[in-house]
Amino acid sequence: MRILIVSDSHGFDGNFMKVLAKVGHIDYLIHCGDSHGHEDIYTRAVSCPIKIVSGNNDYYLGGKVNPEEEFDLGNHHVFLTHGHKYRVSWDNEKLLEAAAARGADIAIYGHTHVPEVVYDEDFNIWVVNPGSISLPRQSNGRPSFIMMEIDEAGEVYFNINYL
Repeated sequence: MRILIVSDSHGFDGNFMKVLAKVGHIDYLIHCGDSHGHEDIYTRAVSCPIKIVSGNNDYYLGGKVNPEEEFDLGNHHVFLTHGHKYRVSWDNEKLLEAAAARGADIAIYGHTHVPEVVYDEDFNIWVVNPGSISLPRQSNGRPSFIMMEIDEAGEVYFNINYL
């Protein structure tokens, strides 16, 4: 299963179309928030299941998009949030606690605009942030996204990619 994870597009959706052209077929799309109400662009662009959460800059959506989601991908339980309510700009502790309370083994978030893939051995949880597809803040200054793959044995793999 091939899962595309993006975040923090902030209404600039051209890079998303470039990413789709670059990665080819996907089985699932995850957007970690701050889409600025452009959810329809994503739903029209792909023909696979989509999970989108609202971010701190999506305040005008009027509850149209949930701030958090929980779902299963293969044999993995995912906790998806934008991250701003869990102080992710400082550390991942509150995010990890929230994911653990939900029985998740993968916590996916955005907000920081900096990509990250870390396995926390204390919580036994993958912490995954695709960075920003349009407004990156990491040192290389390139828009980023993550390709997540789940193989036939149920093993999960994450790859940070840049445009």
